[in-house]
Amino acid sequence: MALLSFLARRISQGVVIIFLVTLLIFTLLRVVPGDPVRLMAGGMAPEALIEEIAKEMGLRDPILVQFGRYMTGVVQGDFGQSFTRPASGASTGGTGFGDSSRGDRADVLTLIGDTLPMTLQLAALAVVFALIITFLIGTPAGLAPNRWPDRLAFYVSSIFVSLPNFWLGIVLALLFSVKLGWLPAIGYKGFAYTILPAIVLAIELSPVLIRNLSGSLSAVMQSPFISFGRVRGLGRRRIVYGHALRNASVPLLNLLGIQISGLLGGVLVVEFIFDYPGLGLLTINAVLQRDFPLIQGIAIITSAIFVLINIVVDLIASTIDPRLEY
Repeated sequence: MALLSFLARRISQGVVIIFLVTLLIFTLLRVVPGDPVRLMAGGMAPEALIEEIAKEMGLRDPILVQFGRYMTGVVQGDFGQSFTRPASGASTGGTGFGDSSRGDRADVLTLIGDTLPMTLQLAALAVVFALIITFLIGTPAGLAPNRWPDRLAFYVSSIFVSLPNFWLGIVLALLFSVKLGWLPAIGYKGFAYTILPAIVLAIELSPVLIRNLSGSLSAVMQSPFISFGRVRGLGRRRIVYGHALRNASVPLLNLLGIQISGLLGGVLVVEFIFDYPGLGLLTINAVLQRDFPLIQGIAIITSAIFVLINIVVDLIASTIDPRLEY
């Protein structure tokens, strides 16, 4: 019952968050300068034609009317059609402008469905790399506070956090792809194209995780139950890997959930640099083209993913430490 109550509470909170994010994005898109119809029809199109297309698409209705019509479609599973992308070949991330007719424009869910798996693959690999870096550097630091492993972790974290992801992406592409030829960098023709972008994102994620793990592990190693384990004759390896790291991983998991939620900004830049055909590149193109339905659909899907990630993180944390309440 506690689990069901937790899930019901978190899902209801998530629905409210998604609704508020959608309302905010929907409103901002319509109040900031710039008319998407002008982009669709062309800069030389007469004003009368612009107004005719805009009224046909409902873009001159009051914002609340537009929002109610849009949310009615979303509830029914209809996220609308792209303003600018034609139905044929639209998922490739091209910049061609489509016709104003709904039948000639790409479906938003189709566009997102074509690119979301690519971004999820990139994000998952980045998290794996970040956790490997975190445990390799943070574990020795937590076991030797105020000594050289701890200082090394501090220096590495400071260097990582100071590296802009756009600069790091360019440098790694020049080094490992252009100069050494070890890894491909631009576009996507297989899993190997995910490695360099994932490394950039992992370096962006890992500094906070390293400091969190080293601090948590250092505190756990000073806990009474660790001393009791030594008295019982448990070996250091079993104490560290069987008990200390398990307890120190709970705050790391909670922080990881927050970090993943904030990963979208890094994904946007990294996918643009590496021309990686994921959701980030799709978002940048949609913003540049003022493609309202596509931007709104991306906002809803990403918000839902972040809510789901945080629910899963809380469930995993409570599994690791049963003392945590739902």
